[in-house]
This record gives sequence, C-alpha cells and structure tokens, in this order.
Amino acid sequence: MRFDAITLFPQMFETLSQFGVTRRAHERGLWQLRTWNPRDFTLDVHRTVDDRPFGGGPGMVLMAEPLACAVEAARADACDPGALPSVAPPWVICLSAAGRPLTDARVKQLAGEATRGRGLILVCGRYEGIDQRFIDALVDEEVSIGDFVLSGGEIAAMSLIDAVVRQLPGALKEESVRDESFGNGRLDAPQFTRPESWRGRSVPPVLLSGDHARIEQWRRDHSLERTRRVRPDLLQDDAQDNAEMHLPHEA
Repeated sequence: MRFDAITLFPQMFETLSQFGVTRRAHERGLWQLRTWNPRDFTLDVHRTVDDRPFGGGPGMVLMAEPLACAVEAARADACDPGALPSVAPPWVICLSAAGRPLTDARVKQLAGEATRGRGLILVCGRYEGIDQRFIDALVDEEVSIGDFVLSGGEIAAMSLIDAVVRQLPGALKEESVRDESFGNGRLDAPQFTRPESWRGRSVPPVLLSGDHARIEQWRRDHSLERTRRVRPDLLQDDAQDNAEMHLPHEA
C-alpha cells in the first residue's frame, strides 16, 4: 500500500520505517511512503506557504495553492500509467480536528482499499488551519484522531498509517489482529505475565489452570466488563452482552 504525506516536516515520518511493526512491514514491501513538502511548490524566494487569515484573527493559515500543487504532484506520481482502469485514484485525507473520528472500522476499510491498489494522500495541516477552498476542492475526507488539538497533522497522520499498516495482510499474525482491542468491537481483556505474584498481587487462577475453554470465557467476560466500564459507547447490544457475562465464575 502506498501512502503520500503532504507535510512541512517530512523528517518526522522517518520513524515509521525504523521501528516496530511498521518497520518490519516496510522491509517486507507491504507499504511505502513518499513525502511532499508544500514549500517545494512555491514561487517566491521565501518559499511562503502561509498568510494572515481574512477577517482577522490570531495565527496564520496555510495557503491553498502550494497544498494543491503538492497533492496534484503526489496523485500524478502515484497513478501508474500502466495500471488497470479499475484501480482507484488515491484517496485524499486531511488530518483535522474538524474531521470525523477515526475508528477501527474505518481503519479496516482503508486497509481493504489496498487490495484494489488504492493509496492514501494524507494532508498535514499546521498553524491555525488550512484555506477552506483547498479542502473543498481536493480533499475527499477529513479525519480526527481525537477531541484535542495538536501542533500539526503529522502525528495524526503517522497514527493513521500505523493503524492501517497493522491491518495489511502479513503485517501481523492473524491471531494478533483478531484478538487485540477493537478486533471484535470491544476492548481487550486484561493481560498478565510472569511472575505469578507481583507485590502482593496474583494472576487470576483461571489463567493458570490450563483449561482453555474457561480461559476463553474469562477473557470474553472481562473484555465485556472492561468495555462497559471504560467505553460503553462501543457496546451496540448491551442486553445481549449482559446475558453472556459470567464474571462470578472467574476463579
């Protein structure tokens, strides 16, 4: 899968190919990344990419033209002239606090587009925002990773890339993808490792029993309990979840 990042700080993305799951997936050729700096598409000596907002107000706003030229260059570079007509053009996502929250379901949809050869162009904002005309003309989707403000869209874009790469076939063991949080619409159950007793706290006995059926039931029960307590919004059928829980029989 191909990612293109429109960013004023391309060096920030280097960590994705240097560490962990994304590094290993990159080495196996499961994904690739190219960065595009809007400053490279300016015509003035100062390589200006921002200006004061019309109507007044604090800060600066990213100008439409350098961003548009960067996106158009990325799109032209990503579209293989020999590709089949069925291959969809890259999907342009702007990382924005005004975007719709990124969910596990949406991440899986984006990863699924890789099978059709569709890549992602990720636009990383800075300063007070981006000229709305650019968003209206060239952006397919605005995405937020949470109800908080970052200094720029780079960290959000890197989070999206990491999440999507994890879903690419071959990036992780199938069991790891299936069993992790949100894999079944719920948070993961609590995890434990050695030693069996740590500072007076013991591992739940059921996890030491070797009874795989009871362990699976324990994990399911506690996954439901944790989700209800921490993220009840994830539970779509609370009545069914309640009927399935067996917390009193965890020992």
